[in-house]
Amino acid sequence: MVQPRPVVPVAQPWEFPTGTRQTLSNGIEVLLYNRPGQHITSTRLLVPSPIAVEPRELEGVATMVARTMDEGTRSHTADEMAELFELSGIAYGAGYGAQGLTLETDATAGKSAQGWALLTECLQEPVFPETEVSRHMHQRLSEIEHEAASPDARAAKEWAANFYDQRSRAARPAGGTTETVSAITAAECATFHAQWVRPQGATVVVAGEFDEAKTLRDLDATLGAWQVDGVAPHDDSPIAVVAEGQTRVRFVHRPGAVQTELYLGSFGPDRRVAGGWAPYPALSFVLGGSPNARLDAVLREEKGYTYGFRAVFRPRSEGGTFLVSGSVRSDVTVEATRLTLELLDAASDGFTEAETRAATDFIGKTAPARYATADAVADEAAGLRSNGLGTEFVSSYLEQLATLQAADLDTAWRKWADQPRTIVLVGDAEAHAAGVRDLGIGDVTVV
Repeated sequence: MVQPRPVVPVAQPWEFPTGTRQTLSNGIEVLLYNRPGQHITSTRLLVPSPIAVEPRELEGVATMVARTMDEGTRSHTADEMAELFELSGIAYGAGYGAQGLTLETDATAGKSAQGWALLTECLQEPVFPETEVSRHMHQRLSEIEHEAASPDARAAKEWAANFYDQRSRAARPAGGTTETVSAITAAECATFHAQWVRPQGATVVVAGEFDEAKTLRDLDATLGAWQVDGVAPHDDSPIAVVAEGQTRVRFVHRPGAVQTELYLGSFGPDRRVAGGWAPYPALSFVLGGSPNARLDAVLREEKGYTYGFRAVFRPRSEGGTFLVSGSVRSDVTVEATRLTLELLDAASDGFTEAETRAATDFIGKTAPARYATADAVADEAAGLRSNGLGTEFVSSYLEQLATLQAADLDTAWRKWADQPRTIVLVGDAEAHAAGVRDLGIGDVTVV
């Protein structure tokens, strides 16, 4: 007997989980996302001291502070701290970004309070042992060497150095350079921590299945007890100022390279852009966010030049960037560069309804899966909070996404299509720089 074909119901509108907002005794804001069934509780603490506050000659010290806060405190040695985290199954991490310090823990619900107590200890009483700071400093120097040897990392570094004004912190590596990292000592880490790592303006995000009243009590007894005397110094150093000028091309010479890394970017919107953010993830998908995207359809599927190209609108707290990147066979460097630019220029001719629907369906209908776990909810909430936004932003842009038409993508693209581009190629400049120069796309400098 032939069974009738099942009817697939239409996907229902989805909204980002709703959180509640509270405040701890020391003023730290709390965002709670109760997620039934999520037995791992994810915590993200944001301390808003922008990376631009680092002394110019010690850039990388903020990253070093983040990496060594758990390497010994007044109460426990580095080994004891590691043991306390490990034996309780508490995952710990810390990093420094454009908007400040982020610390995180992931633990079972029964161990969450212990994780918050250890987090508070790292914040309130780190001792920055000279041996541990030195070890991390040498690890960072090794990373810098690897980054210089990696074509994609080298391209990204060169692009930032040329796209942003040299007064801007974004023009230089977040983790510092060989010169600045080599100058970092335990004393410098302690000084930076004392000045800038403090509870004023901080936010803690907790996601998972928990009892809200107990969670607030435990947070207040731990992170809520974190106190620092005085206030942080005032600093208005620029984070991300775009350099003036027209399209420029930098070719980083790698003699005999069998591939060329192409990294292209221009100024773009942030999440508060007029007309709404929704068209920009869709544009990213259509241009370089899937195997069927325009760049891959030509450069990979039709020409066989690359394993894959990516395109993305990446927002910052103010303004953003549009980035395209990928690697191609060395012998097609000039042709691939030409085709990439032609495909981007052709986007101004318009997008199709089929492309628009494919993008909006994928982004919108996969959202419930992307945010299915507590750590994904905590990460998104923390990321948005660092930019002064709440998670209602996600629900709002997904609602707008479902209504997009091809004309909306056309309008959004044309707002930014004429921005000057900074283009970086990492490959054999002796073989290909002249050909790139002949394309007439801008001044080509070989480095």
